[in-house]
Order: sequence, then structure tokens, then C-alpha cells
Amino acid sequence: MVQSIELVFDRDTEAAVRRIWTDLAAAGIPSQAPASRPHVSLVVAGAIRADVDPLLESVSARMPLPCVIGAPLLFGRAKIVLARLVVPTADLLAVQAAAYRLCGAHLQPQPMPHCRPDQWTPHVTLARRVGTATLARAVRIAAKPAQIDGRFAALRRWDGNTKTEHLLG
Repeated sequence: MVQSIELVFDRDTEAAVRRIWTDLAAAGIPSQAPASRPHVSLVVAGAIRADVDPLLESVSARMPLPCVIGAPLLFGRAKIVLARLVVPTADLLAVQAAAYRLCGAHLQPQPMPHCRPDQWTPHVTLARRVGTATLARAVRIAAKPAQIDGRFAALRRWDGNTKTEHLLG
């Protein structure tokens, strides 16, 4: 499993994402519900030492942060990860770059390449392992509503090994 530094949404934005998860599940598409919480990963590594938490207070202090959830995205080839883009505003890119920089010495063994500031795609995952037979239907469901105007409410350190959330700030 991995550990990560993530942005979590406010109640209304989280509810909007969960409605999409519910619609996907009702269509027989394996959504992230109920085992997950909607989030945007900023930094991902095999392990993130807890002593980074106080360093991330400056990033947490930027919350709440407005966000726009936009178009559907697809990652992968055979078994697709279905997500929605989170529009990369200057503020969001600055938050991610700051988190990446502050976490550097606390990551083991090293950050995943896709979370480098020059390679990061902000997104919220909706479903994993979507097969080609259900992909078109999944994208149609995931695309509604066309835009979600929301907010990030907090920063967390997620421990995927223990399934533990540590809210920061």
C-alpha cells in the first residue's frame, strides 16, 4: 500500500462526488464507494513519516480553497481508472508544489513520479478497473454534472497500510 498527502473536500463537494459514485455503482460499475473518501492526492510514496505533519501547517493554512471539478479523465489502458479533472488553478498548483517540496525528506523511498509538480494531474478518482464493455456508460454517468464548483476543506495524511486518516492543521 501507499501513503499520501491529500486534499479533502467540504461536505457539499464531497456529497456531489459521492452522488456520482452512487450512480456508477447503481449501473454496475465499481465505484470508490463505500471504502474511500473523495480526495485529491498531492504527494504519494511508499511511506510518509509523520514528522512531516507540522511542516505542512503552512499548506493547511491555505484552506478552504475553491476548486472546480471538470471533465472526465481516463488513466491506464486495459483496466481503466475513471476520474474527474480538478481544474489546475494557480493556487492549487502552488499548494501541490509546496506540499511536494515540504515532504521531500520525509518520503520513503521516494515520491511516485506522477506527483512531481511538473507531472501532476489534479483529479478525483471515481472508479477503478473499468472494463472496455462498460467504459462508455461509465463516462456518460461520470460526466454529470458537467462542472462542480466546490471547495477543499482540509489537508490530510493518509496511511493506506492502516487505512488511517490524519487531518493536518
